Amino acid sequence: MKAVQITGFGTADVLRINDVDRPAPGAGEVLVAVEATSVNGHDVLVRAGELKMVSGRRFPIGAGLDFAGTVAATGAGVEGYRVGDRVWGMVHPGGGTRSPGRPSTSWSPAERVSLAPADLSSVEAASLVVAGTTALIALRDSVRLAAGEKVLVRGAAGGVGTAAVQLAHAMGGHVTALARDRHADLLTGLGADEVLDYGSTTAEQIGPFDVIVDTVGTELNCYRGRLAKGGRMVTVGLSPSAIAAIAASSVHGSRRIRTFSANPGRPCCATWPTVSPRARCARSSTACTRSRTSRRRTGRSSAAASWASTS
Repeated sequence: MKAVQITGFGTADVLRINDVDRPAPGAGEVLVAVEATSVNGHDVLVRAGELKMVSGRRFPIGAGLDFAGTVAATGAGVEGYRVGDRVWGMVHPGGGTRSPGRPSTSWSPAERVSLAPADLSSVEAASLVVAGTTALIALRDSVRLAAGEKVLVRGAAGGVGTAAVQLAHAMGGHVTALARDRHADLLTGLGADEVLDYGSTTAEQIGPFDVIVDTVGTELNCYRGRLAKGGRMVTVGLSPSAIAAIAASSVHGSRRIRTFSANPGRPCCATWPTVSPRARCARSSTACTRSRTSRRRTGRSSAAASWASTS
């Protein structure tokens, strides 16, 4: 079968479509015939060599985290899934050389797979898994957004950002979205109560907020200063400077800058139907944002079948 793999650290030209052996599911694993997958910021960082502690240094490295498709086979001890079931899920981000990378068939531990919503296409479903899981963990588990609280989503037009806007709205928050002005109509349609143009809006001009969800990873201390008393802030935009800001903020107690690993034992997508209406987040993976340092973070959806058909 065909799979997209990273053959060395660098730009997009290090990606190759290679022939790999069809995997067989082990005990507790599910083999999935992949119909769609997506490209996330994590993939870009791995390809560029910025996450060597996660990906390792042995090539080829498997590209990709999330998928949607149908169950092709199950390993010993797997219950609740039958061949032909439509599912979505994710592989382990530390899969490294153990993952073939965006294959036409993929395997994953059963606890990282869930039945896919019937009203979503495979492309829509695949665009939601990583971005949606990240946004859900940030709002529900990290900052514990409560109904009626004021929440700022910074980098709101990206994959995680658009998911966070919708989830925050569904959870009863008053949502301010910070993004490029051209995304105002989209973000308003997704539930934002107010959309601010980040090109002309500084941290000092806005707030205070009960909750800040940052997807950019720059100017973290400036935005932390816009928290209300008892406010909480979380960032998913990690970089050396962001990590330093997170560590330094620990002295501020509950108003520190939080972060987390969006790597649950069971995908949070299993709970999406209980917290969100029909996922309009399919559009979340078609937009990207840039921080003021022009560091690109993407989340574009793409059908896996299109890669397989190129050979």
